[in-house]
Amino acid sequence: MRRKQLVHLRRVLWLPLLAVGLRAAVFAQNAMPPPSAPVKGKTETMVVLGTATPVPLAESQRSVEVLPVKGESLAAESPQDSLREDSSVFLEERGAGGGQADLVLRGGSFEQTLVLLNGFRINDAQTSHHNLDLPVPLAAMDSIEVLEGAGSTLHGVDALSGVVDFLTAAPDHDSIFLRGGEGSFESNEETLLAGATRGRWSGRVTAERNFSTGFMTDRDYRNEDSSGESWLGTRLGMTDLMFAGSDRSFGANQFYGNYPSWERTKGWFGSARQELGSQTEAAFAYRRHTDEFVLFRDDPAIYENNHMDGSWQGSLRRTEKLPAGTVLSMGLEADGDSIHSNNLGLHARNRGAGYVDMDLRPAKKRWSLSAGAREEIFSGGAQAVFSPEVAGSLRVARSLKLRATGGYGFRIPTYTDLYYSDPSTLGNANLRAESAWTGDGGADWTPSAKVTLSATGFYSQQHDTIDYVRSATVPNRNLPPSCTVDGAQVANIWCADNLNGLYFAGVEASFTWIPNQSQSVRVEWTALHGAQTALHGLESEYVFNYPVENIHASWTWALGHDIVLTNAVQLAQRYQQTVYPVWNATLTRDAWKVRPYLWLMNVSNTGYQEIIGVKMPPRTIMGGIAVQVGR
Repeated sequence: MRRKQLVHLRRVLWLPLLAVGLRAAVFAQNAMPPPSAPVKGKTETMVVLGTATPVPLAESQRSVEVLPVKGESLAAESPQDSLREDSSVFLEERGAGGGQADLVLRGGSFEQTLVLLNGFRINDAQTSHHNLDLPVPLAAMDSIEVLEGAGSTLHGVDALSGVVDFLTAAPDHDSIFLRGGEGSFESNEETLLAGATRGRWSGRVTAERNFSTGFMTDRDYRNEDSSGESWLGTRLGMTDLMFAGSDRSFGANQFYGNYPSWERTKGWFGSARQELGSQTEAAFAYRRHTDEFVLFRDDPAIYENNHMDGSWQGSLRRTEKLPAGTVLSMGLEADGDSIHSNNLGLHARNRGAGYVDMDLRPAKKRWSLSAGAREEIFSGGAQAVFSPEVAGSLRVARSLKLRATGGYGFRIPTYTDLYYSDPSTLGNANLRAESAWTGDGGADWTPSAKVTLSATGFYSQQHDTIDYVRSATVPNRNLPPSCTVDGAQVANIWCADNLNGLYFAGVEASFTWIPNQSQSVRVEWTALHGAQTALHGLESEYVFNYPVENIHASWTWALGHDIVLTNAVQLAQRYQQTVYPVWNATLTRDAWKVRPYLWLMNVSNTGYQEIIGVKMPPRTIMGGIAVQVGR
């Protein structure tokens, strides 16, 4: 049976790729000779995620993916489009336009990934469904870094299965960028980006808006976000100030069950970062987020929820360079969050943490080793959490590097997990924090400048996993105490509870081929196996939603006059679900002042669901023009 599934998977993969190749070949018959396009990767890429100090990506001891955004925004509608390039990332999206989407890494639940913006926490205290409700527009981003595996030692709570950091960067010249386009289902999108530099100061303002009437009833959306950021070099060091805000409203038909719902989220985010010399840095940020949810859009009086949560965070970090290529990093952090809700009530909590990390990279040696530990203390008398980590790499040859890591990650429950209740869901105020021991080992091989291969095997053993369970029969002795309403057990309701005996094992691999200066091919594949031994006949809502297989293949071709054709095919098979392909293509002109672009999304017109019960859009076309003033 397994062999038949893999054969079917290969057939589904090669058919769209063959179609991509034929289409590109026909397109190229009348095209001018390809220009000498720059090959990606010629400049050294630095990575900050999963390490205490920035290191070259080629020397990272962790499994890290760096997804470029700057210069490629014409080929993407939202950050989710870039994240799909990593096969270890699985997006559970509820519609188009970059609206509500959940992020899954290596099979963990959508709540087990920490989302950062320039190193600041974005995870929502109310519910992890809003972790990708980013306040910063796509056009303001420079790159996205993805850390696969536990990252709590350096990054704290919620980094159980991985960390995603959305990064901005200061402009190096004056410029204005305008973009506007229209497409299927009365969709429309506009972007404004303006950057300036004056001596030691540089700044950027960005604004985006996109909206649509929706591809089906009550699936319309309107997204608006804007940000301003400035950088100033002083005697102390760099000062970085940011302020951003967002407003998103959308028809939520079928999002949370068979209801014609509607939802609107609004938020703002402010951050300040100050270097205190070359070795010390202080940072502070505040985030406020509101969520208005209506169960029946045409009659809000039947059932409505209004949540308002806020969170603050502060940190002080220092780095010491020691002899023999050793770097010692340490830091103190404090965080707090609160919520005011008609359903969840009024709550607040705080936590503090300290960490230390030692990184050994001896000169003229082929190996590196790092070890770190973190102690996190929670308010209200909760038990402190200790999270260690160790990672190392060995360069066997100039073209071959081996790496391995092991660590501990943990997550505290959201306020929805603790206190939410409605006719189909019941929270649990006695939930414990969930945790996991994870380990992985892999190899990166670069036999030539044109070919790169990478493979990683990983394992995660989870404890007290937070999930929602129910039973189809009453009475059921296996029902946890949390499934009790007015002293009686209820079987047909989702009850929050801690589960044990859950583990994930898998492999992820990637292949990059650059046959010439105008083309590149990349294929990524992730396979997962999970098991849970403690359900005892109960149904689980989130644990078994992971993808068994996830493949992402892309081909980029730079044609004449700076025209770039990109084709991408994703093949996904969820647990106990049928495999489905999604084929996307873009055609952009990435130079000159006037830059037309065309997106073809779901070219295969696949009917699929990334969240069970929520249909995704059919074939969609979007096109427009961008204008670049300045370099």
